[in-house]
Amino acid sequence: MADTFDLVIIGAGPGGYTGAIRAAQLGLKTAVVEMAPTLGGTCLNVGCIPSKALLDSSEHFHAARAELGEHGVKVGSVVLDLPTMMQRKDKIVSDLTGGIAYLFKKNKIIHFQGKGRLVDGNTVEVIDGKSTVPVKAKNVMLATGSVPNELPFMPFDGERIVSSTDALRFGLVPKHLVVVGGGVIGLELGSVWKRLGAEVTIIEFTSKICGGMDSKMSKRLQQILAKQGMNFIMEAKVIGADVTPEGATVHYESLKDGSAHDLVADKVLVATGRRPFADGLGLAEAGVNRDPQGRVEVNQHFQTSVPSVYAIGDLIRGPMLAHKAEEEGVAVAEIVAGKPGHVNYDTVPGVIYTWPEFASVGKTEDELTDAGVEYKVGSFPFSANGRAKALASTDGMVKILADTKTDKVLGVHILGPRASDMIAEAVVAMEFSASSEDIARSFHAHPTLAEVMREAALAVDGRARQM
Repeated sequence: MADTFDLVIIGAGPGGYTGAIRAAQLGLKTAVVEMAPTLGGTCLNVGCIPSKALLDSSEHFHAARAELGEHGVKVGSVVLDLPTMMQRKDKIVSDLTGGIAYLFKKNKIIHFQGKGRLVDGNTVEVIDGKSTVPVKAKNVMLATGSVPNELPFMPFDGERIVSSTDALRFGLVPKHLVVVGGGVIGLELGSVWKRLGAEVTIIEFTSKICGGMDSKMSKRLQQILAKQGMNFIMEAKVIGADVTPEGATVHYESLKDGSAHDLVADKVLVATGRRPFADGLGLAEAGVNRDPQGRVEVNQHFQTSVPSVYAIGDLIRGPMLAHKAEEEGVAVAEIVAGKPGHVNYDTVPGVIYTWPEFASVGKTEDELTDAGVEYKVGSFPFSANGRAKALASTDGMVKILADTKTDKVLGVHILGPRASDMIAEAVVAMEFSASSEDIARSFHAHPTLAEVMREAALAVDGRARQM
């Protein structure tokens, strides 16, 4: 193609497509290269969106079977129609990916379907299997995301040893699903199939679930999920699996005493994190440096070792989250357009969409203690909240951490119903350097779940009123 674009983006996931739209809004001539047949990347196609569709559907199924009766709703026999549930999930994905294609057309963004590869800092090859087309660019943004980690001694086969992508499209509910890893992906997909009738066992290497999130609340979530029927094997190292046509036998060792154990399952979901997807991008040939973890190295302006090449999202350091990639994509578009693009990494929220949900932003108690920061804690339980009682969802609490001297909010952790929505208030508060007093003196409508946030803020100063 003879035209030279202001910005060519490789990858049409949340960071790529959001950055492309912002670039087009700023008047930049923009193109996006995507090798998948649909736009949206992992998040829309085989990640955030389909998993949330199944989480919501499975919650409805569980409620109909076990919870509606106490509301006076008699539904009789409840039968799972898994194909219809999967069709609904696929329809949601299709609608949203189609929406991105519409936005590309509306904003005059050129879409190349094929695999993108850097030739140099100003040239991207688009390889579609039949031909190779060079595309010239003043600037290039790498936004190719990540892929599931595969254990070398337990490779994915798509049938018995599966990735998160496979676990979104089971044709039957597993009798026993073993999940290797107690992080976000394992807990969410484990929750889906547990509600739909599977026995679910989580094998976790460390002593806690939920990765680096608040330790005490992670422990409480584990207790809640165990009460719901999920099994946990903690401080255990998976060392292999024997696969048969009927299932798999997982072998693991206890890190406590070194004892060996076997666990029989018909599906094994390996959810041990994700790795940057940089295969075939031509990074080394183009002179783009990577760190020992395989991530692309960037400076504070997202520039790689090749100044005209930028990188964002799961390819670079930081949490592998869609909304983090989106903000970085926007920042790069603004930087390329001559504006001061910026991302505040202190206010990136994280959410685990179990029920109850677990959401967090800012520092944990462990991090503040390790850094020697003096802080105050205010917490308040959902069990004392009227709206939570009306919802029959009273597990969990809100915890606010504030600086002892300045009262500035340093972290907010929510375990409870709709925590994923409630955390936005904390993000805005921290973005504007709010104090716990600011939250405590702000109106929160009654009766709402958000009142728990206000009471936790009041509790920082020992002034909670509803207990």
